[in-house]
Amino acid sequence: MGSAIQLDRVSHRYGDHIIFEKLSLEIEAEKITAILGKSGSGKSTLLQIINGLIRPYEGTVSLLGKPIDYDNIHQVRLTIGYAVQSAGLFPHLTVYENITMPGVLAGWNKEQKSKRSKELMELVNLSESHKKKYPYQLSGGEQQRVGLCRAILLNPPFMLLDESFSSLDPETKQDIHAEVIKLQRKEPRCIVMVTHDPEEAIKLGDTQLKFEDGKLIPLQR
Repeated sequence: MGSAIQLDRVSHRYGDHIIFEKLSLEIEAEKITAILGKSGSGKSTLLQIINGLIRPYEGTVSLLGKPIDYDNIHQVRLTIGYAVQSAGLFPHLTVYENITMPGVLAGWNKEQKSKRSKELMELVNLSESHKKKYPYQLSGGEQQRVGLCRAILLNPPFMLLDESFSSLDPETKQDIHAEVIKLQRKEPRCIVMVTHDPEEAIKLGDTQLKFEDGKLIPLQR
């Protein structure tokens, strides 16, 4: 299966503050890699570098063996699903409009958007009646389900989860974890998730890594 994401001697800093230096990493395809670390350790920065939102100070980031093309970053990002804490939904758009937004950007027609959104909503147990609702009318768990559907609408080979479930209550979090596992079985992809919760990392991750002093090391269980 091989690696899907490669970081070769990647360094990044904010001013004089070094986040990490000469970081090399290979992340497996069709597996979930969980990354732990304290606040400010570099977890979210790493995801933003993988997504091309941040260009590293030095080093190379490659996706499926090809270095990120920063001159064509819009097309690169269409291959990466991104789900963040508190879902990050557009409050003025309906559930259907939120889920299908990537399809609009990719030039999908109405039939494509309708078919794929229906398929995903069924997978994460969102009923048809949710389509016309707005984010404020949803529970936290429902919002996260919508966020997951939006992130994988285009069936991207990569998905990044940035503390996506940290604001949920324990019971709802367990339900969402089950949905992530179900989605991964149905449509395997390379998922990189950052979390501060070791239990979540062990439950969902095929591999668990931890940021310590700017380096990624295997999690000691």
